[in-house]
Amino acid sequence: MVSSSNSPAASKPVAQFYYELLTLGDELLLGLTANGHLTFVGAQLGRRGVTLRRNITITDEADAIVAQFRESWSRADVVITTGGLGPTCDDRTRECIAEVLGQKLVRNAEIEASIEARFERLGRKMTPNNLKQAQVFERGEVLINANGTAPGLWVEQDGKILVMLPGPPNELQPMFTEQVVPRLAARGLLTEREAYVQIRTSGVGESALETKLQPIFDRFGTALSIAFCAHSGHVDCRLSSPNGQLDDPRLRAVAEECAALLGEDFVCYGHDPLARVCADLLRGQEKTLACAETASGGLLANSFTDICGASKFFSGGVVCYSNESKMQLLDVPECLLAQHGAVSAENAVAMATGAAEILGADYGIAITGFAGPCGGTAENPVGTFYLALHAPHGVWSKKLNYPGPRTTVKVRAVNAALDWLRRELVRAGRGAVTAPLGARQ
Repeated sequence: MVSSSNSPAASKPVAQFYYELLTLGDELLLGLTANGHLTFVGAQLGRRGVTLRRNITITDEADAIVAQFRESWSRADVVITTGGLGPTCDDRTRECIAEVLGQKLVRNAEIEASIEARFERLGRKMTPNNLKQAQVFERGEVLINANGTAPGLWVEQDGKILVMLPGPPNELQPMFTEQVVPRLAARGLLTEREAYVQIRTSGVGESALETKLQPIFDRFGTALSIAFCAHSGHVDCRLSSPNGQLDDPRLRAVAEECAALLGEDFVCYGHDPLARVCADLLRGQEKTLACAETASGGLLANSFTDICGASKFFSGGVVCYSNESKMQLLDVPECLLAQHGAVSAENAVAMATGAAEILGADYGIAITGFAGPCGGTAENPVGTFYLALHAPHGVWSKKLNYPGPRTTVKVRAVNAALDWLRRELVRAGRGAVTAPLGARQ
């Protein structure tokens, strides 16, 4: 239940609370910085049963901040702001909102001391304007910022809640998940656990996925709500029961039935990326992996090194863009490159085998191709990629084509490689060592 009379009354369902997000900063409107805060905050709230009703991006000008916050505060149960809490003259969010709320800003000695200590640890001289960040609401609480100098602020007033967060994602995101979400849940404004069960799939399109699972869904009628979300290389299916007819154990039972029907197209429950699923399989089977890349430029290796403890299963990766680097680092024969070219099944196999053998790994996976927009041939147009998978029992290649912008094509190629590795590891875990479907030995 709500802990303060100044908070929204938690007598209505969580889904009915009105949340607004105000993202502040000229850099967002000028396109200098992507608005990742909307994606992150919207996803975190959605997992806990709330749909973000509105996001407004506004400039750093004081008049704009005051006008928009006054409008949002009059309408929403919870207002979340991002940005404008730093030390410089264009950081005005705190002062402008204090004016609307009729609150005084007071200096917090503990925050002031922590700012000074942070500068000392970094070996940098602190300029006086940094102490501006120690100003907090007289009637409010502080959200500790472990990764920066600007604390977050929490206010419960007028039967509403205000959450103010700094702009840098590495500061905002842990503050939101570790402090804001638990506080909102404790006040009955978010569900205590995820409000849906998510099935992550790969290798099956959105429409085909719905068609395949529809006979299961039909048995539950309006008691079951289904939502699909397509990404580059995989599709998520979220199962929920907004009217509460299906409790969490029943939803999970439905998800398990869907997973069984999907077979190898089922990746995991929840939100783990493909690389983490592969990592868990490698660790579980006590196997190691090496990779070699050209057009993907290290994205494949990066997907594994983003995982804590990657050295337990990831031997290393090689980005070999030139033919010379392929020959020197992976022992790809010069005659092979001359005969078949760098974008070929033969080169992909040589790269995967070289990576596994030279780096001493059980598995090797390689990506080579034309990401575009330049390059390509009549046989291998832009968007063509060759993948190769070296396993303890053989090596295979696969040709794919993903037309589209360069960055999108690279991500699609990496996800295809990860999914191929995942499927092979699943088969290996079952003791099946036949050649992967659709691959060439």
